[in-house]
Amino acid sequence: MQNQTKGVLLAGTTAILWGVLAIALKVSLKHFDAYTVVWFRFFVASIILAGYFAIKQPELLKIYKKPPWMMLLAAVLLGGNYIGYMQGVNYAGPAVTQVVIQAGPVLLGLIGFLFFKESINALRALGFGIAAIGFILFYVYQLNAAIADKDELIKGVAWILFAACSWTGYAVVNKRLVTKWPPHQINLIVFGLPVLLFLPLVNFSQFAMPHEPWVWLLMVALGLNTVVAYGTLSASFKYAEANRISIVITMNPIITFLLLEVLLLMDTQWFPIKEVPFMAYVGAALVLVGAILAVGIKGKAK
Repeated sequence: MQNQTKGVLLAGTTAILWGVLAIALKVSLKHFDAYTVVWFRFFVASIILAGYFAIKQPELLKIYKKPPWMMLLAAVLLGGNYIGYMQGVNYAGPAVTQVVIQAGPVLLGLIGFLFFKESINALRALGFGIAAIGFILFYVYQLNAAIADKDELIKGVAWILFAACSWTGYAVVNKRLVTKWPPHQINLIVFGLPVLLFLPLVNFSQFAMPHEPWVWLLMVALGLNTVVAYGTLSASFKYAEANRISIVITMNPIITFLLLEVLLLMDTQWFPIKEVPFMAYVGAALVLVGAILAVGIKGKAK
């Protein structure tokens, strides 16, 4: 198997995991509150990661003694991203969350252009414009369709934008960190600190309530999603160009929309699923196309 193919397959795994994630999080909210779910995700991810390196590379755990302040900042920002995304799913639903969160990559592209002096061409500039139009179109038509819950939609979008900004900040800080530290060692702090930060907000009484076995499997799967998705994403960059990986990752909302359509046809009762207006779909498509162009499409490396 060629390296490019390997990289795309790994990135595709990340996209699938993130595409399913929004729906799985919505289901989990029937049994636990948003802060408890986020804390549990970080808790499971931290236990798995720390346990693995305690056996394989115990020297990496030394980072717990005196983590650099930039790692702590990255952990706070990723924690903000997780709770913002979770609350977005809670108030606005999986479909809206998956589209609006694409503001993160677009903002990262703008920051790269404005502050890191990265090159921008007409195609990338067009991408930013298309994404902006798509965001407006999607939001307006979704707002018009939400007759009874407009306030919740607005609140959800605000949380998602907070998540997107937090993720952008995390990505910028992480970009500096990976030049000095191994990614897995960074994740020990990035996944570990939010366990402490969200601890006061956890409703532990919800863990004592009777739950069916599949609910616990779902919660553990959400924690595994964090470890595996970021692991396959990191591995994908070893085999393929960053811009190609970014394009594959940006496709994850399509997976969410397809799954939601299947659930709608099956008339599932997991959570209320509303039909997305056609023009909102058009807006979502423009967001994805704009985001792909904005991250920068380059020719194949020679």
